[in-house]
Amino acid sequence: MGIIRFVKDWTLLCSLIVGSIIYLLFSRVEPLVPVGDFMGPKLVGLMPYVIFCMLYLTFCKIDMHNFRPRKWHFALQGIRVLLTAIVVLVIKLLPAEDVEAKIIMEGVFICVICPTAAAAPVLTEKLGGGIATMTVYMIIANIFSVIIIPSFFPMVEKGAGISFGIAFALVLKRVFLVLAVPLILALLTKKYLPRVAEWAKNRRNLAFYLWSFNLSIIMGLAVRMVTRTQLTGEALLLLLILPLVVCIILFTLGKVVGGIWGERINGGQALGQKNNVVGIWLMNSFLNPVAVIAPCAYVVWQNIINAVQLWYKNKYGYLKW
Repeated sequence: MGIIRFVKDWTLLCSLIVGSIIYLLFSRVEPLVPVGDFMGPKLVGLMPYVIFCMLYLTFCKIDMHNFRPRKWHFALQGIRVLLTAIVVLVIKLLPAEDVEAKIIMEGVFICVICPTAAAAPVLTEKLGGGIATMTVYMIIANIFSVIIIPSFFPMVEKGAGISFGIAFALVLKRVFLVLAVPLILALLTKKYLPRVAEWAKNRRNLAFYLWSFNLSIIMGLAVRMVTRTQLTGEALLLLLILPLVVCIILFTLGKVVGGIWGERINGGQALGQKNNVVGIWLMNSFLNPVAVIAPCAYVVWQNIINAVQLWYKNKYGYLKW
C-alpha cells in the first residue's frame, strides 16, 4: 500500500524515472536494442493520439461561462515577448567567437519562447485551477507564437529560415488537430450526448494518467538527446542548470501576475509549463541542435516542480506557493 500511495502522490516523478530507465534498458542492453528501435518510433507516433484523448476528457468538464479572454492572458504574453526580446539582445551582444556562450543562450531562448504545453489544462485542473481560462490562454499563446517565432528566430540564427508560413502551419497543426478538434468534440458531446460527457467527467484522474504515460515517452526522448550530446564540462552543466532558473522565474512571474486577477494557479501553469516537444523540434530544425539539451532539461525541471505542487496540494488541500 505504501508503494501505491507513493506512486499516486508522485506520479509525474515516477513517469520521469520510468521513461529514463526504459530508454536506457532498450538502448544499452544488446538483446533489447532491436525491440527499442522498433517500438520507440511507434510510441512517439502514439503521443498525439494520447494527447487528443487526454484533452477530450478534460474538455468534457469545461465551463463555457468562463470561456473568454482575460486581461492576464495578454499580460503573460507581454512578459513572454519581453523576456524573449531580452534573451535575444544578450545573444546579439555576445562576441562572435564565443560559440559556447551562444549555444547556452540559444538553449535559454528556446525555453522562454516555447508555447504552453497541451497538458496544461490537465495539470491546472489537478491543482485547482480553471480549465476554460487555461484553454483560452493556450489558444492565444499559440496565435502569438505565429508572430514571435518567425520574428525572433532570424535574430538568433541568421540561417534560421523559419517563415510566417512555416510557423502558421506548425501552430495550425498543434492547435487545430491537438486542441481545437477535442474541444469541439467535447462541446458536441456535452450538448448531444450528456451521459457520455458525464461519464468522462467522472473519470477524474484518467486524463492525468494519460499525460503521465506521454511524459514517460518524452523523458525517454530527453534522455536520448542528453546521452548523445557532444558537449562536456561547464557548457553541459549550464545547459542543464539554466533551464531550472528559467523554469522558476517563469512559474513565479506567472503566479505573481496571475495573482493580480486572482488566477495564481492558472498564471503559473500558463507561463511555466512549456511544450518542450515543440521546443526540441524548433531547436533541431532551425537553431544549433547541440543546445537541444536545454528544452530536454526543462522537461525534467517543470515536471519536478509540478510534482511538488501536486504533492503539496494533495497533502494540505491548497498551494502555498
